[in-house]
Amino acid sequence: MHTTARYSTSQKVVDYLRSNIADGVWKVGEKIPSEHELTRELGVSRTSIRQAIQQFIALGVMESHHGKGTFIVSDEVVVAPGGMGAVSEVECRDVEKVLEFRSILEPKAALLAAQNATDAVVEKLRRHLNDLVASIGDSEEFVRHDLLFHTEISRASGNPLLERSLREVFALTQQDHKKINTIFGFKDGVYYHSLILKAFESRNPQLVHDLMAEHLEQALEQLRA
Repeated sequence: MHTTARYSTSQKVVDYLRSNIADGVWKVGEKIPSEHELTRELGVSRTSIRQAIQQFIALGVMESHHGKGTFIVSDEVVVAPGGMGAVSEVECRDVEKVLEFRSILEPKAALLAAQNATDAVVEKLRRHLNDLVASIGDSEEFVRHDLLFHTEISRASGNPLLERSLREVFALTQQDHKKINTIFGFKDGVYYHSLILKAFESRNPQLVHDLMAEHLEQALEQLRA
């Protein structure tokens, strides 16, 4: 019962955000109300607001800027959580299945990203890694920056189908990734992300591919053990 209530609250916030974008209430380039304002308006917890916003950030619909707020960067919300074609939460709740899905797609996405990598992409990955390291001890922030690192790689792949598939899964599986963090801790994430960044910096696409595959396979092996 508690699980159902949590998901219905989360969906309420997602639907509210999506309708404001789709109806043109919030236009591209505009800042949305603060978490505090949305909490007061919708009568839900700040955590529910933050999780819903993060889903839209992961889908490339919003961007958050520290000290400035969250802005609309796209009004293409048809693939947002709960929209047509979105991966269902039920399909994504099994942590092992999530990792299996990622291990199939992400190494190839990483290979393409490394082949296409610009200095700007490498700098974004470096910034996400620094934020990841700074978040050690805070599971929620650590997972957020972890997924932003992987999201940037999927975007840099240049393949919109790969990017959209991975963005949707990242957006819908934050709770599962928190469970993964609880199981594995912080060390492995920092270790593999550091190696992957170095491979990007050295412009070595095959090494990026192999490290991403090893990273996800290692997580699967630990989970199964």
